[in-house]
Amino acid sequence: MKKLFIRFCLVSAFVFAFCTLMNLLGLFRFLEYKSYDGRMARTAGLFKADENIAVVIIDQDSLDWAKENLGWSWPWPRSSYGDMVRFFNMGNANCVAFDMMYTEPSVYGKDDDESFASANREFGRTAIAVHFLESDSGSVQAVYPIPELRDSAGVLSSVVSAKDFDTVVRRNRYGFVMDGNVFPQLGTAPLLAAGETTREELRQKIEAGETVNLRFTKSLNDYIPYSAMQILQSYAALSNAEEDDGADEESDDLLAPEDFEGMTVFVGVYAPGLFDICSTPVSQMYPGMGVHVSLLDTLRNNNQIKNANSPLVTSLLIALMSLLGSAFIPLISVVKKRSAAFALTAMGFVLPLVLYVGLCYALFAWGIWIALVAPVTAFILSFASSTAAGYFSEGRQKKYIKTAFSQYLSPIVIDELVADPAKLKLGGERKQITCYFSDVQGFTSISEGLDPAELTAFLNEYTSEMSDVIMNSGGTIDKYEGDAIIAFWNAPTDQEDHALRAVEASISCQERLEQMQEELVKISHKSVKQRIGLNTGYAVVGNMGSRMRFNYTMLGDSVNLAARLEGQNKSFGTYTMCSAETKNAAVEHGTKLKFRELAKLQVVGKKEAVTVFEPMSPSVFAKREKELETFAEALKEFYSANFAKAKELFQSIASSDAAAKNYLEKCTEFIATPPDADWDGRWIATSK
Repeated sequence: MKKLFIRFCLVSAFVFAFCTLMNLLGLFRFLEYKSYDGRMARTAGLFKADENIAVVIIDQDSLDWAKENLGWSWPWPRSSYGDMVRFFNMGNANCVAFDMMYTEPSVYGKDDDESFASANREFGRTAIAVHFLESDSGSVQAVYPIPELRDSAGVLSSVVSAKDFDTVVRRNRYGFVMDGNVFPQLGTAPLLAAGETTREELRQKIEAGETVNLRFTKSLNDYIPYSAMQILQSYAALSNAEEDDGADEESDDLLAPEDFEGMTVFVGVYAPGLFDICSTPVSQMYPGMGVHVSLLDTLRNNNQIKNANSPLVTSLLIALMSLLGSAFIPLISVVKKRSAAFALTAMGFVLPLVLYVGLCYALFAWGIWIALVAPVTAFILSFASSTAAGYFSEGRQKKYIKTAFSQYLSPIVIDELVADPAKLKLGGERKQITCYFSDVQGFTSISEGLDPAELTAFLNEYTSEMSDVIMNSGGTIDKYEGDAIIAFWNAPTDQEDHALRAVEASISCQERLEQMQEELVKISHKSVKQRIGLNTGYAVVGNMGSRMRFNYTMLGDSVNLAARLEGQNKSFGTYTMCSAETKNAAVEHGTKLKFRELAKLQVVGKKEAVTVFEPMSPSVFAKREKELETFAEALKEFYSANFAKAKELFQSIASSDAAAKNYLEKCTEFIATPPDADWDGRWIATSK
């Protein structure tokens, strides 16, 4: 325990020092920003867009409508924006903010600019954009709108967002101060217009270099969206109604100015190729206007993300995670049972990570940003380093066991012994497994035609390839008996999907054998086929034999049934057969293989019949689908003792299906000598 404690302290201290240095050097910054983006994207759905913010978009539909009905090409006349301001003025909106630059006079003439300017003067709360160009030296140059619009604006506002070093917009400024004048950000201008803040308050925040970590919703479309076409149509209808003494026609598409009372309205271009885009935590193609909208929403609803990533706080978190990463290994090392040690190791790794990451997300949803990457890296490094140290210090005993038993036991069993040397004793356990028996069809005649060298080469080639398939699927080879291969799944390691593994490995073995035909025929001079039997059930598995020599094997009725099913392939002309237990368990765990029911089979030594199936790949099933449908229909008639009808159906496919051919003979037999009245459809095997 003293050594374990020393190891724990040394690993924790080393990892803490390393990760703290990395954090102070800024090497985690990029990944931390990406984790920030992930938290923002996954918590965005928890927040609703402010209902007092409306977005008017000049979209493609609006552009098409204006061109077709008004003859406007882009850019639109400035009078159109004046009409929008007049419409919102009629409804007593709080502020209208234009995310558009007006640095050049209107192509439609001076009167066009004056139309927009006069609407701004009448409203008094229009926010017009100013663009600030920042040089590498730190100097700032302002690009103002034309004088008419500059002088008529209620608020001149900055539209330059604050970008992090990776060009992602996660925060925004309060505005700019230039030549003693305060230019609020387009998102803070409505607060100034509504009297919710003052220029002096903004000046203090701007000069202090403060920024706002924005809280984004999932999309700009979460805010109340209106098209510019709707606004202009609604204003035109109201204007026409006044000229016609109120005789306007109501339309579902028209809006009432009163709907915008007390609201802040952002106006911007949203047509492809015209609007500015930026990268944000929720989208790499986010409309620039959405950043200003998010700023207003964040400030008005006090949803900004508070940065708690001070060097001290982050160092404390790194220290905590370094200690947690090292703490479990000394505790786990005293656990002898491998399964328990593995479970504790997994829990010791996964649980702290899940809890810490969950804490980071929960705090983020509450508006607090703490470091995720540096502490998690510290935990992983601490856990890995402590595990590696334990491996090297305890490796000698494991190396001895592997060397001593590698010639006798499978690698999986050796791993069990390495984890728990106490298992080097006789004994077994009862557990559910899937058993596999196979042998080569006509092996006796094959072996008689081969000399010892050829027979050895044949068996080595065949068993090696089949064993590779079985073991790659997680199966355990029990033994070889001549040409027979006996294996099982779900022991010694637990495999919840052991039936699926076994039946899919069986089909893979058949497919691999087919691929090997050419090379095997060169040795055996005959076509090589194998029969496979599978069954799932409870058996005793463990080390069995004498104290001097034992084998990891299986015993039980379920094992015997698998052996019987392998032999009963001969009765149906099939090569792979499994019990209903195996088939049902494989289907439950999602196998894509297909199965056809073969029989209610009563094997030798059993009083009860078991339903057996032939598994096959989806491609084989598709090729034989009509034939198999006929077989299923015939089998139903056979179970119902309608032997004449069954015979007719079986005969129609007997030339291409060996199972149908065998059933044809059985039907003929039962027609001549009917079974007992209480016969339940079973096929009684007469040989093993």
